[in-house]
Amino acid sequence: MPFFIRAGKHLPVTATEVMVILKRPPQNVFGKTLKGVCNYVRFRLGPDRVAVAIGARAKVPGDKMIGDETELFVCHQRGDEMEAYEHLIGDAMIGDPTLFARQDGVQASWRVVDPILNMPTPVHEYEPGTWGPRESHALIAPFGGWQSPKEQA
Repeated sequence: MPFFIRAGKHLPVTATEVMVILKRPPQNVFGKTLKGVCNYVRFRLGPDRVAVAIGARAKVPGDKMIGDETELFVCHQRGDEMEAYEHLIGDAMIGDPTLFARQDGVQASWRVVDPILNMPTPVHEYEPGTWGPRESHALIAPFGGWQSPKEQA
């Protein structure tokens, strides 16, 4: 299963989002092949809110078998809670290690990451406010392309 991460500075939207795109059903229920993402689950994580969306093609009411994209969207907006670092510092002060990495976990992570960091990788520049260099689009085109997060989601 391909897994792609897009990260950069000055992208059009600041977001931490996971988009799980489900395979197309084996049968074309609505009689014609529709372009775009068929069914998906999207998770958006942020410091002030968490959102989950489930997207699918659903039958339009009526006699004809016509499908339309629909999305169920749920969002939890945090109110006057502590900021992330306030919470972290408070946990450190009371000795709660839950949000802190243990040394053995950090060392195991570096065993995976260090060889990758030492590999020569090409650097591709891109215009500020865009979704990255052309090369990134070509890299994942065979897998359906990028699904860019939207500002309001």
